[in-house]
Amino acid sequence: MNALPPAAEPAPAPQPRTFDDERTLLVKVFGKDRPGITTGLFATLGDFGVEVIDIEQLVTRGRITLCALVTPPAGGAPDAEGALRSTVHRWAEEQRLQAEIISGTGDNRPRREGRSHVTVLGHPLTATAVSALTARITEAGGNIDRVFRLAKYPVVAVELAVSGVATERLRSELVVEATTQRVDIAVVEAGLHRRAKRLVVMDVDSTLIQDEVIELFAAHAGCEAEVAEVTAAAMAGELDFAESLRARVALLAGLDAAVTEKVRAEVRFTPGARTLIRTLQRLGFQVAIVSGGFTQVTDHLVEQLGLDFAAANTLEVVDGKFTGRVTGEIVDRAGKARWLRRFAEQAKVPLEQTVAIGDGANDLDMLNAAGLGVAFCAKPVVREAADTAVNVPFLDTVLYLLGITREEVEAADALDGGRPDH
Repeated sequence: MNALPPAAEPAPAPQPRTFDDERTLLVKVFGKDRPGITTGLFATLGDFGVEVIDIEQLVTRGRITLCALVTPPAGGAPDAEGALRSTVHRWAEEQRLQAEIISGTGDNRPRREGRSHVTVLGHPLTATAVSALTARITEAGGNIDRVFRLAKYPVVAVELAVSGVATERLRSELVVEATTQRVDIAVVEAGLHRRAKRLVVMDVDSTLIQDEVIELFAAHAGCEAEVAEVTAAAMAGELDFAESLRARVALLAGLDAAVTEKVRAEVRFTPGARTLIRTLQRLGFQVAIVSGGFTQVTDHLVEQLGLDFAAANTLEVVDGKFTGRVTGEIVDRAGKARWLRRFAEQAKVPLEQTVAIGDGANDLDMLNAAGLGVAFCAKPVVREAADTAVNVPFLDTVLYLLGITREEVEAADALDGGRPDH
């Protein structure tokens, strides 16, 4: 019997190449954009056997800036670098572009510890606001590593990658300045977990929809003004929600329950609501609503929007009329947070991978329990306590806080033959 050959030794793991102490060339071309520029530049560089270390390209108003960080020409012949330079300049001239080649040592400076994503929403976004916010970042010890635009409509949204300062400190610095400059800002810790948000839970009244459902019912009962006054006090945190709910519902006693169909027809979605939900669903998110309103309306919203989970109060009906009472567990401030946790458990999603959106004081526990709490066109007490606030009346701007661009949304809409709902 032949002996088995000895097992081969495992190949050593490849070591990362850092280029820290090596000569490098920064090749930059700029001019009028058109198809084929990137291909042409790298075909030209390819003739010299260089290795690509980094690439960055930006197109603004039809003007391209393309940068390539590469190694010197292969072989190290003394005249090879000069030949590369003259060839690149000649190619650029033929393309009616300008070229610049800078010799140096090493790669890009590594980002420092303390990395954050800073999303700025402006309607409009002024140069003064950008100056003030970036100055704050510098004063806090941060460095802006990268900037790109997320959206130009219905708001201008830009994202800054910042390093060198703790996320919590950066947030506290920028929130104050954002208020002064009248822009919205969100500061979240960088990392893969940002794109791992898999469950979005939102309030209904004055968030998903523009209305307060109980006021719609009250209008049919002839007590709209009285109910609206109590609702405003409750949402501002001046009244206990459960107590105020019972007081408002009592005013509906005797109202014909058939009015529910009319109320459903009167509900108006917040601009961007359908776009937000449709986009999240395409990306594999699960979407839920939790409401201090009533299942008589939220059940219909679930059917319309294809939502995954829902919780709300239920108006008691006897002999076809509302009794002025609610049945079952009341969905109040604490109840909304409980339902968020239940939804997360059912969806098998950790709490840190959830997003909650709301506008009133009864949403605060839910916003604080979620991985990211967003105060949407909210009362002052809610804006101050939430992780971030959006004050423009377009619900789909929440997508930008998750790093989703407007172009991605519109491309997906085009595939489905749809369009943004504002």
